[in-house]
Amino acid sequence: MLEGLLLAEYGESIAQQIADGYSYEHPVTVRINTLKADVGEVCFAFAEKGISVRQVPWYSSALILENIAESAVEKTPLYAEGKIYMQNLSSMLPPLYLEPKAGENILDMTAAPGGKTSQIYALSEGKALVTACERDKIRYERLLFNLRRQGATRVSTLKLDAATLDDFLSFDKILLDAPCSGSGTVTPTNPIRFSVEYLKKCVKAQEKLLKKALRLLKRGGTLVYSTCSVLKEENEELLKRILPQAGAQIVPIEPFEGIPTLPSLEGTVAVLPTELYEGFFVAKITK
Repeated sequence: MLEGLLLAEYGESIAQQIADGYSYEHPVTVRINTLKADVGEVCFAFAEKGISVRQVPWYSSALILENIAESAVEKTPLYAEGKIYMQNLSSMLPPLYLEPKAGENILDMTAAPGGKTSQIYALSEGKALVTACERDKIRYERLLFNLRRQGATRVSTLKLDAATLDDFLSFDKILLDAPCSGSGTVTPTNPIRFSVEYLKKCVKAQEKLLKKALRLLKRGGTLVYSTCSVLKEENEELLKRILPQAGAQIVPIEPFEGIPTLPSLEGTVAVLPTELYEGFFVAKITK
C-alpha cells in the first residue's frame, strides 16, 4: 500500500530510491550536548573505548559511530551523564532551521521524547524561554527524564495537547514536529504499520496542530514544520492548503551540504531515506 502511494507521488525511479533507502539499518548517530560537553571531549572518550567516530560536515555536534550498538552506547558514562543524545541525523535538522536564540519565547508543540527540545535549548546556550508540550502521560514522563539528564533545566513542560493551548498565548518561534505516518523511518527491523485510515488520521491531527501553531505565532515569527514522512499529503499538500488561509508563507531554506534530498515544494527540504538518513520533511514558515 505504501509502495503504491510512493509510486504515484514520485514515479518509478524515485520510488525505487526510497525503497532502497528502506533496506538499510542506520548506524548509531549521536548529538553532543553542548551544555555539558564539547566535540573534543566526546571524541576522545569514544576513542578510548575503541569506538570509531565520524563527524558530520554540516553540524559539528553530530557524530556517526561506526562499530557500536545503541545498547552499548546506553552503557557509556557519556550517555548516562547526558553529554550525548542518540538521534538520527534527519531529526537534528528542524532545530537548526529554527535557529533558536537567547531570550526568545519558543514552543515545542509535540516534544517527547525530548531530543529536539533539548537541542533547541542547547542551541540557545540555555538562554531561550522554551515551553514543551506532550499529551501522553508515559511519553511526558520520558520527556521530563531526558530534559533533566540533558541539563535543560529551564524548559517549561506542559502535559497537554498543544492543539488546546489558549490562543491568547504567543511565541517568537514554534517547532511543530508533527505526529505522522512514519513513512520515512522504515528499516528492515522497523517495517511500520501503515494504512490509508491511519494516514488520514495523521493528516487530520497535523492540520489541527498547524492551524493552532499559526494562531500562536507572533507576526514576523518563525514556525518550523517537520515530519518523519516522505508522503506529500502530510507535507507539501498540507502546507499548500493551510498556509494561505492564515496569511502565512514559506521562508525558503536549502539542504545542508551532502544531505540527500527528494523533490519537494520550492523552498522546503525533503530528505531521501538512505543508509545514514531517515526520510524527513522540513519547512520554515512565517506570517
